[in-house]
Amino acid sequence: MKKLLSILLAMTLVFTLVACSSNNTATATSAPEETTSAVEEAKTEESPIHIGIVTGSVSQSEDDRRGAEKFQEMYGEENVKLAIYPDNFTDELETTIQTIVNLSDDPDMKAIVVNQAVPGTTEAFRRIKERRPDILCIAGESHEDLPEIGSAADLVCNNDFVARGYLIIKTAHDLGCDTFVHVSFPRHMAYETMSRRVAIMRETCNEYGMNFVLETAPDPTSDVGVSGAQAYLLEKVPEWVEKYGKNAAYFCTNDAHTEPLLKQLLEYGGYFIEADLPSPLMGYPGALGIDLTAEAGDFEKILKKVENAVNEKGGAGRFGTWAYSYGYTQSAGLAQHALNVVKGESELKDMDDIAKAYKVFTPNAAWNGSNYTNVDTGVKLSNVFLVYQDTYIMGDPGKYMHATEVKVPEKYFSIK
Repeated sequence: MKKLLSILLAMTLVFTLVACSSNNTATATSAPEETTSAVEEAKTEESPIHIGIVTGSVSQSEDDRRGAEKFQEMYGEENVKLAIYPDNFTDELETTIQTIVNLSDDPDMKAIVVNQAVPGTTEAFRRIKERRPDILCIAGESHEDLPEIGSAADLVCNNDFVARGYLIIKTAHDLGCDTFVHVSFPRHMAYETMSRRVAIMRETCNEYGMNFVLETAPDPTSDVGVSGAQAYLLEKVPEWVEKYGKNAAYFCTNDAHTEPLLKQLLEYGGYFIEADLPSPLMGYPGALGIDLTAEAGDFEKILKKVENAVNEKGGAGRFGTWAYSYGYTQSAGLAQHALNVVKGESELKDMDDIAKAYKVFTPNAAWNGSNYTNVDTGVKLSNVFLVYQDTYIMGDPGKYMHATEVKVPEKYFSIK
């Protein structure tokens, strides 16, 4: 009996040791996993994500700049770096390039957004990629040929000059306009985006039985400057209204031209469907003489105040915009998209993900868009997108024109 008890005791001791050994082994193997996870988490926390945004000045591109400032306000000056390219960027090309490239000196820079992507942006992106291929280079509203900048940028988003070339004319026709006056200058007409849009507008006018007119105004980047270009519009618009009648709709390709054009149309008659880069802030505050300081950043309040002022001037049913600023959304929305991509929450070349980032800043807006197709080669560029928002015509009450729901006839996509 003693011998049996001794054997049982020994077996019990063996099982106990085995169990302890097994538990210890489990603990030992799980501990490194927890430690590794904590280290990885710490590394993530120690790797800041810096986003750079380059825009024009407030005098040339106020909405673009305000959108950049809003994004910086959301994420902090320590994480969002802003820069401004020269007003006279065509004559200061190297300064423009260097302004963009300088942001890549920051070792924590993960993405650089340029809006508007003026001449020099393509070269700047190439130089950045040579030294920092890890940085995402994103262009908003490129002034350079889309295939060219698409060869250097990771992503390009422009307003849909193809669809809008048709939709702006259709909207003018739906509102009762019989003439469409396009105001621009040679530098802009040399851009593929703008020359193709003019051709589409002309053809759409033919389809709807409207007159199409080209008028030239001074380039604000020329010797006359912004003030000279604006003075020209103030003088000429009353003459144009007299010549083309009050059922003519007007469109200009430059931001600086927009305010004097709106001011005189409100005074003398005529229609304005939407700006080249639409926004209730684009030209309207100055033309109407209203202060929007108290409404800053709240586009629903901004639109309402602008709309009330337009109605008081007798412009109900004749003046339109996008409810949310395009330039503002491009700066802030593309930066938000870049951040989402860097964090692994979005795909860079996915229209739905781009729209998701826009929606942060345009919660009630309808958007549409598609990849750009080179009309000469028929090649669709996977990293170049054309986007647009629905048109809002101010009135009492105002109304959306449901432009994002209109199917643009296929023939317009091959006009050049």
